[in-house]
Amino acid sequence: MEAPKLLIVLPCYNEELALVLSWNRLKPYFELLMSEGKIAQASRVCFVDDGSRDKTWTVIDGICKSETHVLGVKLARNFGHQGALLAGLGAHHNQYDCYVTIDADLQDDINAIGKMVEAFGNGSDVVYGVREDRSEDSFFKRVTAEGFYRVMSWMGVKTIFNHADFRLISNRVLDQLIKCPERNLFLRSMFPLIGFPSSSVFYKRLKREAGETKYPLSKMLSFAWNGITSFSTTPIRAVLAMGVATFLLSLLIIAWIMFAWLRGTVVPGWTSTVIPIALFSGLQMISLGLIGEYIGKIYLEVKQRPLYIIEKKV
Repeated sequence: MEAPKLLIVLPCYNEELALVLSWNRLKPYFELLMSEGKIAQASRVCFVDDGSRDKTWTVIDGICKSETHVLGVKLARNFGHQGALLAGLGAHHNQYDCYVTIDADLQDDINAIGKMVEAFGNGSDVVYGVREDRSEDSFFKRVTAEGFYRVMSWMGVKTIFNHADFRLISNRVLDQLIKCPERNLFLRSMFPLIGFPSSSVFYKRLKREAGETKYPLSKMLSFAWNGITSFSTTPIRAVLAMGVATFLLSLLIIAWIMFAWLRGTVVPGWTSTVIPIALFSGLQMISLGLIGEYIGKIYLEVKQRPLYIIEKKV
């Protein structure tokens, strides 16, 4: 079988400090894969600058000018991690046999790429990079990360446990991904939804060598919420169940009030009035907010604004 033509896509946001270190690690391994005939000589590495505010693009431009196997894509502004990934893939659609996406800090083990290419050669259209364990994470990070996958599963959202955005996809999978016009991107669930033969490669996640993480707790929570509301109607159904439970509770309260009135033990006061009002109004506000979240997503989808805008390519 002829060696596949591979493109490795690395989204970058304010990675000025990490880029040179990352390229110095990736370059010899990339050249080794070519020299061993595992990937074609026409394979490339693509850095995508997601509207960085530091000198990330200057570093990418410098690497592109000095290296023959490196491409650079600069987005017009910050479109987010998922948009940057899609930009790197979409800008080179139908130009390669397979594509690997990996974060620019290279905390995901690059040695797993060779195993991914091997799995692709054995018939897998999607190869997921899955962490073996989270022993290196703090207790809080481990509990919240694993809890995220369990909650997603409970909500009916298909994900691969302990898989992030380190994966290989074939060009025919990319064909189908391009056809999905969704504006609320959550790629971790898109690929299980698309289907095709898949497999997993397990690896140990490394420590970040330079720069700071681009996914603090606030962004992780926002990311998780976007995934849930983009792929699951369970929250809406929960609102319905909450409404039914609240209605039954109100019937019990009414029955209790009527019983107290018949016994003549009713004490004038505001407690029996304020508690139901506070309870029901709170539930109504939660319900309206959740419904508004879904309406907001419909609003974004209807406008059909571009998922990314490329300013320049080198």
